[in-house]
Amino acid sequence: MIEAVIWDFGGVFTSSPFEAFARYERERDLPADFIRRINSVNHLDNAWARFERAELDLDGFDRAFAQEALALGHDVPGKDVIALLAGDVRPEMVEALKGVRKRFKTGCITNNVPSNQTGSADGRALYVREIMELFDFVIESSRLGLRKPDPRIYEMMCEALNVSPRDCVYLDDLGVNLKPARAMGMTTIKVETATQAIVELERVLGMKLGENDQAPEGRPHPRLNG
Repeated sequence: MIEAVIWDFGGVFTSSPFEAFARYERERDLPADFIRRINSVNHLDNAWARFERAELDLDGFDRAFAQEALALGHDVPGKDVIALLAGDVRPEMVEALKGVRKRFKTGCITNNVPSNQTGSADGRALYVREIMELFDFVIESSRLGLRKPDPRIYEMMCEALNVSPRDCVYLDDLGVNLKPARAMGMTTIKVETATQAIVELERVLGMKLGENDQAPEGRPHPRLNG
C-alpha cells in the first residue's frame, strides 16, 4: 500500500533544463547534448557533482566545468550553464502535489546548488519556496553534502517520513536517479511531460488529481541540512 510520494524538483515541477542546454548548444555551434555529455563523465565526482554537494563555490565550479569542457574539445564556462538552469514552473504538477498531500505523505529530494552561489538574485526563489512549503520533508543536496543517486539520500527520506521504500512512489526526470530508488523497492515514475507523469501517478495511487484540489494548511515542511 502506498503511503508516500517523493518527488524530484527540477525537471518535474519546472521544465527541464535540457531544453535550455539544447538552445545554448545550437546558438554556439556545439555538438548536440554536449553539456549533458560533460555531466555524464565521472558523474559522481565531476564539477557538477561537487557543486551540488557544496564542495565548490561558483568560481571554483566555473573553472572546473570549463576544464572538463575543454577536455572534450569545446569552451563552455560553468557560469553559462548555471544561467541555463531556471525553468518554467509546471502549474499542473503543483496542483497534483496539492491533491496528493491530502492523502499521502510527501517529500522532495533535490540535487541543487547553493542558493548563494548562483551569481545573481534567483528569480525563481519565491515560487520555489511556495512549492517547497507543500512538502512534509525536503532534502537538498547542497545543504546535506550528499546527492542522488547515492542510495543513502533515499534511505534518509524514508526515515524522515517513517515509511518503507516499498510503500513509496518516486518521481524524477533522470533514469540514473530512479534506478537506486527502484532497487530499494520504490515504485518509480520517469517524468517526461507533466501530463504523462500525472496520468501514471493517478494510476499508481488510484485517485484523480484534479486542478481544483486544495492543500490543507499547517503541514510541516522541514529541510534536512545535515
